[in-house]
Amino acid sequence: MLAQKLSEQTGQQFVVENRPGGNNMIGSAAVATALPDGYTLLFNASTFTTTPMTVKESQYDVLKDFTPIALVAKAPLAVSVGAALPVSDVKSLAPHARANPGKLTFAVGSTGSAGNLATELMARAGDMKVLIVPYKGSGPAYQDLLGGRIDGFVDPILGAVGHHKGGKLKIIAVTSRTRVPTLPDVPTVGESIPGYEFYSWYGLWGPAKLPGDIARKLNTETNKALVDMREKLEAQGLLVTPGSIEDFVKFQADDMALSKKIITEANIRAE
Repeated sequence: MLAQKLSEQTGQQFVVENRPGGNNMIGSAAVATALPDGYTLLFNASTFTTTPMTVKESQYDVLKDFTPIALVAKAPLAVSVGAALPVSDVKSLAPHARANPGKLTFAVGSTGSAGNLATELMARAGDMKVLIVPYKGSGPAYQDLLGGRIDGFVDPILGAVGHHKGGKLKIIAVTSRTRVPTLPDVPTVGESIPGYEFYSWYGLWGPAKLPGDIARKLNTETNKALVDMREKLEAQGLLVTPGSIEDFVKFQADDMALSKKIITEANIRAE
């Protein structure tokens, strides 16, 4: 959607080239070594910034090898539990977890993912001892949650909302600072654990040493596209907050600092 909008606005064709693998490091490393001419960009999720914190050797340095351009969207996560679990929000989840220390199981789609970090932060802030169970993707995790083989899962809202509305699981909280429009009756984690806030998010970067005028032009065009795309993105549970490059740099720095703290304290390591 973003590539299409940018193509329309600039008269230049933006082509999406998927470069998967290596916990997103293959595609990211390709951009890190590209010419800083504005013709090779990186669109990635926040795992781009956290993966180097969880592996022994990284193929790139987030701060040295890239030029931040724009924060594209923030994705609040849904805290989902099995339909039969006797809790209705995080306020009731916490005492249930404390009464069953180490027995409450929470899936993570992959080690070091935003859901993994959000779960660890919630458990520690709420004084809950939960067992983290890593899966290879959200699909298998949802299968076990729906089948009653796992108690909870923290994942982007879009994957859970259909099951929630169908009564197959319960979304008991969202991880954003405020409630989300698509789930107005669902409280935030922060309503039970004051100060809690966590997102998965998406951004746009260029290679290091990208000229300032090119970065600013891309930032302006991206923000314009986001305004036009806002309704469609928010229908998918995303929050769109257009801003300057400086805004993005600060947001990224704050998020990386929080993520590093969680990863260090929980000793999260990708295999």
